[in-house]
Amino acid sequence: MTRFFVRQLIAAPLFLAAFMAAPLSAQSNIIRVNGAADGNASYVMEILNLALSKTDTRYELKVDNTPVTQARNMDDVASGRMDLLWAATNIEMEEMLLPIRIPLYRGLLGHRIFIIKPESQARFDQVKTFDDLKKFTFGQGTTWADSGILESNGLKVIRTNKYPSLFYMLDGDRFDAFPRGVQEPWAELETNKNLPLTVEKRIMLVYRMPLYFFTKHGNTKLAADLELGLNRAIADGSFNEVFFRHPIVRSAIEQANLHDRIAFMIDNPTLPKETPLDRAELWFDINTLKKPAPTPADEVVAEPDLTE
Repeated sequence: MTRFFVRQLIAAPLFLAAFMAAPLSAQSNIIRVNGAADGNASYVMEILNLALSKTDTRYELKVDNTPVTQARNMDDVASGRMDLLWAATNIEMEEMLLPIRIPLYRGLLGHRIFIIKPESQARFDQVKTFDDLKKFTFGQGTTWADSGILESNGLKVIRTNKYPSLFYMLDGDRFDAFPRGVQEPWAELETNKNLPLTVEKRIMLVYRMPLYFFTKHGNTKLAADLELGLNRAIADGSFNEVFFRHPIVRSAIEQANLHDRIAFMIDNPTLPKETPLDRAELWFDINTLKKPAPTPADEVVAEPDLTE
């Protein structure tokens, strides 16, 4: 296994083992990345370290934990001030940056449940059809792919540039719900435990929205190495091992009550045509977790099938 190098330790056994095994080399290639862009960092950084451990090139990972907006993060990578970021893909993202088209969450990010105020649950309990959801407002980041997806399906979106502000805006009744990937709310609620927020119990939106690594156009060596490392990890099973054991994913599977939720399947018109939908091994089939149940005729409900 090829070794790689780090300046900043992340609390993961794989990261620590690689650091202890190899002294820093002057011949290593530096990858500059912001580790504070969103709540997915602990999982994505572990996947990044796994991929780098399986490349044929020596890399040194230099992590900056200064909080930045996604727009700033994108500008930093596009300009070469930083080398790598992770984000949900869309056509605009892939025009601005070079994607490594391996879904880091295996498509789980496109399964959205809501952070709400506890007193709002009674209103969401009345939702029977997708049209019922159009009575609510939803908070999202200005540059996030989700914003356009929700709006294109007729939902009202309130946008802001700063991710941490969304929790305070929800608490301040600026909107009704904050849709999150099923793996995201638990750590986010812990981070914002000073706010009286909770996870909505009944509803899930489902759409195709892979989370990728991105680098700047022209940085084809790094992109190729990461793709190679990720594909090797998928082939040898270590990618799935990290996926299923990481606390973020485990919390989603254990706490989200996926089999009891009404799942509304919506379109993603921003999905690039190059998305590798035909590679079944890249996608988690959430149907394996759901109990089959009859669907009332008046509900616009669809079970997600990520293997199509």
